[in-house]
Amino acid sequence: MTQVTERGTPLQAAPRAGRRRRSPAAAACVIGGAVAAGLGLGFLAVLVIVLWISSPYPDSGPGGALHLAAGLWLLAHGTELVRYDTLSGVPAPVGVTPLLLVALPVLLMRRAARLGSGSEDGGEEGGEDGGEEVLPAGAVFSAVLCGYLAVGALATVYAAGGPMPADPLSAAWHVPLVAVLAAAGGVWAARGRPDGPLPNRLPEGVRRAVARPRYALALRAGAGGALVLLGGGALLVGASLAWHGAEAQGSFLALTGVWSGRFAVLLLALALIPNAMVWGAAYGLGPGFALGAGVTATPLGFAGSPSLPRFPLLAALPPEGPGTPLTWAAVGVPVAAGIAVGWFAVRRAREVSYGETALTAALGAVVCGLVMAGLAAAASGPMGSRQLAEFGPVWWAVGAAALAWTLPGVVVAVAVHAWRNRPVALARGAVEGDADADGGWHDSGVRELRWEALRAAAGGLIPDISAPAAAAAPAPASAPVVAPVPPAEAPVVAPAPAPAAAAAAVVPARALTVVSAVGPELTVPVAAPLPVVVPEPPLAPPVVGARVLARRKPSA
Repeated sequence: MTQVTERGTPLQAAPRAGRRRRSPAAAACVIGGAVAAGLGLGFLAVLVIVLWISSPYPDSGPGGALHLAAGLWLLAHGTELVRYDTLSGVPAPVGVTPLLLVALPVLLMRRAARLGSGSEDGGEEGGEDGGEEVLPAGAVFSAVLCGYLAVGALATVYAAGGPMPADPLSAAWHVPLVAVLAAAGGVWAARGRPDGPLPNRLPEGVRRAVARPRYALALRAGAGGALVLLGGGALLVGASLAWHGAEAQGSFLALTGVWSGRFAVLLLALALIPNAMVWGAAYGLGPGFALGAGVTATPLGFAGSPSLPRFPLLAALPPEGPGTPLTWAAVGVPVAAGIAVGWFAVRRAREVSYGETALTAALGAVVCGLVMAGLAAAASGPMGSRQLAEFGPVWWAVGAAALAWTLPGVVVAVAVHAWRNRPVALARGAVEGDADADGGWHDSGVRELRWEALRAAAGGLIPDISAPAAAAAPAPASAPVVAPVPPAEAPVVAPAPAPAAAAAAVVPARALTVVSAVGPELTVPVAAPLPVVVPEPPLAPPVVGARVLARRKPSA
């Protein structure tokens, strides 16, 4: 009995069902979102701790300062804080968000989303050669958002034990809203800001409508109008502060007498500058802004509010009483915004109709109204209870006023469109006028006179190429008369004859007259050119190449 042992190819083990690999890139995105939230908390914590250390009369320990930093971080997302330490004993909400403080979480979250979209991994998930793993946009968005919201929930719980806890219901939707918008912007920027077609799950009519260029122009026009309104609001606030400079300085110095407190007031005033810009724009639009229950400041008048606290920016309020021509001049801000909307709504292409331009301008006015309504809602909020429950512009009134002021931009857009098309007609008329003038110049005989003067100055070196009719006319006495040179005839090539009777077509010789400025005219015969020989067609096609065959050795 013979036993034969053979070693065959081993079989691969069957993959285990339900086994899932963890993605290091997704975990890195989650950690990135948590780090972004932690950086925002850390920045505010360091700032509050520095002010607490430098304060000569701190109200609480470092724990209270850290609780206050967590509350400020939530306030930067628009969350309302509740102040229980009041003179009346009634809890007072604080809902006016410093808009400059909102930039901190937005920039950090956007940066985390961009870094997550370009995460690298050298393990198995990136491939066998240790390549790069690129997560889908939805996965990056979800992972970064989860990490950020987890830290936000912990910050909300931690701030509940401080002097100004956050309202849980307000934090439940303000923090996710800011995080979602910032993360979406970061992922979109990391993908190269694509503006391609929308997903196929949307209706086809919606995808075709949004793909039209008028909506991009409407967004540009609305953004331009909103920027003009904000710039005008900043101009109004700056001019009012300069006008009431003494009152602003007095309120700043009266708040506190130590440099740490004044530094804190200065930081708060700087963080509220964007809010003041929105308030100034609302004032110029007409609705104005509320300074308490039943008190509104508008260009038509301001009744005054005795319950306002002392603050440098509040010193820039208009004087009490009815409006004056100086306050009425604030309406120039929305007028400039309407002109900006109409200007930016015009396309460069000349084939666009007037109706398309008018519709784009109307959509730009709608966009401007929506933007201003959103900014007014973000820049306002309660500053206390009872009389200070309403503080800031009313968002729906500001949005409606912005729409009403920028809607006449349609007329501006149509006028700009007509003005941009006007140079085409002028250019055509100018070209036709030049053609008529050119034809008159040739018909008037000036061309011949100038040519004769040029020939006389050149000493006869320039031959006469004028028409035979012009040559027959009497020439000036100073210029020699030159006989016209007949034009050369084009060679005539005869068809190729038979190979035995092939002939060449010869061009006859002609005479050339040379004019000299110092001697008589000389006529020099010109030799005939060489005959043009038409090549005979080849009898056999030319050999382009040859194939070399291997020589075989004869068999024995």
